[in-house]
Amino acid sequence: MTQSSLPLQGIKVVEMGQLIAGPFASKMLGEFGADVVKIEPPGVGDPLRKWRKLKDGTSLWWHVQSRNKRSLSLDLKAAEGQDIARQLIAEADVLVENFRPGTLEEWGLGWEALAEINPRLIMLRISGYGQTGPYRDRPGFGVIGEAMGGLRHLSGYPGQAPVRVGVSIGDSLSSLYGVIGVLLALQERQRSGLGQSIDVALYESVFAMMESLVPEYDAFGYVREPAGSALPGITPSNSYPCNDGRYVLIAGNGDSIFKRLMTLIERPDLGEDPRYAHNDGRSQHAELIDAAIAEWTQQRGRDEVIAALNEVRVPAGFPYSAADIVADPHYLARQMIEQVQTSAGPLKVPGVLPKLSRTPGRLGGGGPALGEHTDDLLAGLGLSDAQVSGLRERGII
Repeated sequence: MTQSSLPLQGIKVVEMGQLIAGPFASKMLGEFGADVVKIEPPGVGDPLRKWRKLKDGTSLWWHVQSRNKRSLSLDLKAAEGQDIARQLIAEADVLVENFRPGTLEEWGLGWEALAEINPRLIMLRISGYGQTGPYRDRPGFGVIGEAMGGLRHLSGYPGQAPVRVGVSIGDSLSSLYGVIGVLLALQERQRSGLGQSIDVALYESVFAMMESLVPEYDAFGYVREPAGSALPGITPSNSYPCNDGRYVLIAGNGDSIFKRLMTLIERPDLGEDPRYAHNDGRSQHAELIDAAIAEWTQQRGRDEVIAALNEVRVPAGFPYSAADIVADPHYLARQMIEQVQTSAGPLKVPGVLPKLSRTPGRLGGGGPALGEHTDDLLAGLGLSDAQVSGLRERGII
């Protein structure tokens, strides 16, 4: 794979984000060939460098989130740092930022100011509540977006405290919408020659995943509630206990799939009952159907259950742990577990998505050291060695 064969080759991205939402978006752009320059505060860098498990003082997560990026240490609060940022942005195609709304405006780096110096600029702005509206100035992390977007209300079991998905799903969903926005804007720019700003809110990205939540409330006054491992209104789709203490997930909610499942568990009385021929009828008797399936799974081990279900083409699986993932032959065959070289040695990381047949993305190495590319980038802007040394002495870089 050569650089010139990547779909975003030639696209210059400046990243001013930190932690998850902004950097995840620019990570995806970098995987498909964009030249991503990540601006980080001198001395400390992106806080993600110190999140979760560290090896040799650096987060292992960092090597996933920041691969294919160049690190520029730069104090954006200083006038000299802002001037350097403007020079970079003047030559950029995309700016990614996820500061609190108004922060870049305070630094003279808001959309209106930047669009004047670079009319072709596409600016992706990810924030908790968006750039407008009464909540715009509130601090907002992914967890708050998940709560306001409706996801937390549906998570967990009835009558218990709401639970969270074990990853920062609100941030990641916002990143994906941000990348979609960037690609749309790049496409439109080919016609108009002009850039535009993209306003992505964490809560809205989560809310967009809520399926029929609002229409059901509007039409019937129905407020959807948490339902544990079941999927209300779609039957059967649940987790079921096995006799080895483990669980299997079964999605037998297609009409013909349901019949095959009932034949397998020796319940033709349910499979041939016209009341259960379609999902709406089955959902009215979900407890009865789930009990019949659980009675069958509880007499068998998990692997036996999954093998039997695969044989009759009923979708089934089990909750994978990290150990299950890295050992799974399907993950390996589809190159979803790759190995990169980092300063701390070889490291297994997730592969690149989506999978393009002719111009697939690149993996690259691990994340850069803080300010690793500062000198080269500033030299590219025409700064002399003496000027760079002066900036370093004053703590600007």
